[in-house]
Amino acid sequence: MDESQIQQWITQFPLVQDLIDLKPITWFNPRATTLQAGLPYVGLAADDVADAEQRLARFAPYLSAAFPETRAANGVIESEVVAIPAMQTALDQRYGLKLGGHLLLKKDSHLPISGSIKARGGIYEVLAHAEKLALAAGLLQLTDDYGKLFSEEFRQFFSRYRIAVGSTGNLGMSIGIISARLGFSVSVHMSADAREWKKQKLRDNGVNVVEYEQDYGVAVEQGRLQAAGDPSCFFIDDENSQTLFLGYAVAGGRLKRQFAERGIRVDAQHPLFVYLPCGVGGGPGGVAFGLKLAFGDHVHCIFAEPTHSPCMLLGVYTGLHDRIAVQDLGIDNQTAADGLAVGRASGFVGRAMERLLSAFYTLSDREMFALLGLLDSQEHIQLEPSALAGMAGPWRVAANSEWLAGRGLDERQMNQATHLVWATGGGMVPAAEMAKYLANVHEAG
Repeated sequence: MDESQIQQWITQFPLVQDLIDLKPITWFNPRATTLQAGLPYVGLAADDVADAEQRLARFAPYLSAAFPETRAANGVIESEVVAIPAMQTALDQRYGLKLGGHLLLKKDSHLPISGSIKARGGIYEVLAHAEKLALAAGLLQLTDDYGKLFSEEFRQFFSRYRIAVGSTGNLGMSIGIISARLGFSVSVHMSADAREWKKQKLRDNGVNVVEYEQDYGVAVEQGRLQAAGDPSCFFIDDENSQTLFLGYAVAGGRLKRQFAERGIRVDAQHPLFVYLPCGVGGGPGGVAFGLKLAFGDHVHCIFAEPTHSPCMLLGVYTGLHDRIAVQDLGIDNQTAADGLAVGRASGFVGRAMERLLSAFYTLSDREMFALLGLLDSQEHIQLEPSALAGMAGPWRVAANSEWLAGRGLDERQMNQATHLVWATGGGMVPAAEMAKYLANVHEAG
């Protein structure tokens, strides 16, 4: 990138220098507005999310039959919410600030089938595509028991079609596993930072893994190019897919029901803050959309990214969205948080959600490993590094009294707040791999 162009960006957008210097920063979004004002820019509505919920309900009998681990929940792919009070106390000490309210963890890290948040959007998009094909062929009616799809007849039918996706790991896991189980021929184009165990798990499930020495952007582009030449191949586009986005958005209404069951209030006097690790943006963007529909202006969504891959913060802060990448600033996009190793954010998500997101922040790999170790020692919960990105967020928010005051949030409200960290992955990490992560904790301090 031309040095004069970088200097021009620094002059116009002063935080760019801090991003280049890899400083952990917090940026509160001045363009954030109400749900009513921001919703028209999304291009989707509550009815679209309701349609996704209904489709997942139709597929529940199939999922229950094809994946025994979902039977206890009757084929519903959902994760629990747990309190982590020991972690809250430890982080009060680490950050030198006592957090008001309660700290909770949303364990998408332990979702069935693929063990990450991608089990929401990825699996949903494949199911939507399978339904479309089966309906068009006259093999399925909307009123049928979808358990019938778990049969050799349907496996033979779907084997005539191909699915492709580019991924850093977790999206490829969810799409690869569900596609292969349905009978599709599926190829996952994996970037250099994807973990070897994820590639092997895909191969063990009958998935064709295509490896690249470059990053996420190259894997996606190559996957898209290869699919374009094959009319029977459906390319799942993590950067632009509204279907993926809606699969994630279903989480909002489900969380609202979980909170109701636990007696957790969310209103003007009991604000909710949700901290979401962000890669290309589809997962956290879709979840945030669902949360805003469920809780309105009483929920504040904050995105977390590695200092080496701050693509969504960069895109929204500058307003350039997918017209700028971290590499344009000389940032290397190299991070141990492989699920977040993305240099260019989704333009669709950035433009759709920029008015509905309260804040963005970055943190170092070192900090993520330290948080990983603390969660393991304090709560005996093990996550992959990227899933810890949201854990620093509550203290970043609490430290900014000016922003809180500007949002009309006083000490009393903050003492009644709920802080929910969205754990995005780690439930399927092999023991040997987790041991390596924990070995890094000592170095992180």
